[in-house]
Amino acid sequence: MLSAVKGLSRYHTEESLRAYLLQRSHRTESGCLIVHGYGPRRGVHQKVAGRAWAHIAAYAVLVGDYDPALDVDQACGAADCIEPTHLRQVSRSETCRTRSQSAQCRNGHDRELDDATGRYRRVCRACNREAQRRWREREAAEVAQARASYGRT
Repeated sequence: MLSAVKGLSRYHTEESLRAYLLQRSHRTESGCLIVHGYGPRRGVHQKVAGRAWAHIAAYAVLVGDYDPALDVDQACGAADCIEPTHLRQVSRSETCRTRSQSAQCRNGHDRELDDATGRYRRVCRACNREAQRRWREREAAEVAQARASYGRT
């Protein structure tokens, strides 16, 4: 069953992977079992035991009956939770349907609703405008540097 988990190191057995995941995790007050993967960020999906996603590896060894055609979803909403009672396998369409979007971008700007889909725009206009301004400045600097290297002004 572990061979179906994409990116998992082949040196792990079910028992060693179970011990490895439990060693790298701690329980929170809300009942979640939070895993500490390779990255320092909290609240995002974590990779462990090679390049496997922790929640998928945990489902395979702690719950069992892993089907690679389905997605593993956390019912609690915490992306780094590996609590077996919080993990469930659902279809890709169900995963997308239950995904929520925040009303603000990561820089705190309000997002606009897209008329075509009824969902929030992926990038807010203020962040997009700022990114385009930075790109234009980089391009202008490269052109100026190229002109200076050829002796043009």
